[in-house]
Amino acid sequence: MKRRQFIYRTSMTTAGMLLGGGILSARSNPQRYKLTLLHTNDVHSRLDPFPMDGTRLQGLGGVARRAALVRKIRREEPNVLLVDAGDMLQGTPYFNLFGGEPEFTSMSAMGYDAGVLGNHDFDGGLELLDRQWHLLDFPILNANYDVRDTVLDGRVGDRIILERGPIRIGLFGVGIELAGLVPEKLYGGVRYQDPVVVATRMARQLKREGCHLVICLSHLGYRYDSERISDVQLAQSSEDIDIIIGGHTHTFLDQPDVVSNRLGEPVYIGQVGWAGVTLGRMDIWFEKNYRSKCITCSPELIADTFD
Repeated sequence: MKRRQFIYRTSMTTAGMLLGGGILSARSNPQRYKLTLLHTNDVHSRLDPFPMDGTRLQGLGGVARRAALVRKIRREEPNVLLVDAGDMLQGTPYFNLFGGEPEFTSMSAMGYDAGVLGNHDFDGGLELLDRQWHLLDFPILNANYDVRDTVLDGRVGDRIILERGPIRIGLFGVGIELAGLVPEKLYGGVRYQDPVVVATRMARQLKREGCHLVICLSHLGYRYDSERISDVQLAQSSEDIDIIIGGHTHTFLDQPDVVSNRLGEPVYIGQVGWAGVTLGRMDIWFEKNYRSKCITCSPELIADTFD
């Protein structure tokens, strides 16, 4: 492919795809409010673009380009949320040499609003995470990891509420079972709890606390052939989750998978592959009563430098 304008826009016109309420026209009530949700997952310490070596991802990604794209979108949009779905660390020599310092520092400089721990974020052990935690200028949420008997006690939260304009957004995180994926000596003391049970409780609580939108940051994985709990299963079992931003399976979704929850309402699942080559984007419009919502999705493949 010639090296040229590489922006990959998969625009999904979804005015009829709603999270409750009637269809919203793009030119409806001017008192609607817009939230732009940006998301990454499984960046795996990929700070540099892929080399120009003829492989499928050549020239893509890079933390500087991602930061420039985020700045550009923030200039264009008044209400932006930036989140990550885990596995920030491990995968390049940057992690081996610096133990997560450049990854955490760059994400903090970009102004991430929240993240969730993935299994590979434990690859340096709890003590390494503890030493580097001061570099994180955003909350890490893992509601189904009980860390009370570890050095992460008081550091990892279960949920937060953020406001963008008049919109109250509730976020919580869930992670995959670490046993069998991570050596026990690296996470010992972290107790795994059923993510479906915990997510149900978290989402219900956030709705009771007046959130107009509930987002789950998940490092469970998109879908499995087995009975392992996935984002799809979580969505089907939920009642109060509106959006799941997922990771772990490195799934490139050009548009969100829309899954009906147990009340028949849609839950949007987003995941954008791995290595930071794509910045996920969902634009959510709220009517002035904040209940009716519509979503459009336009993820962008990161390949050019943005001013």
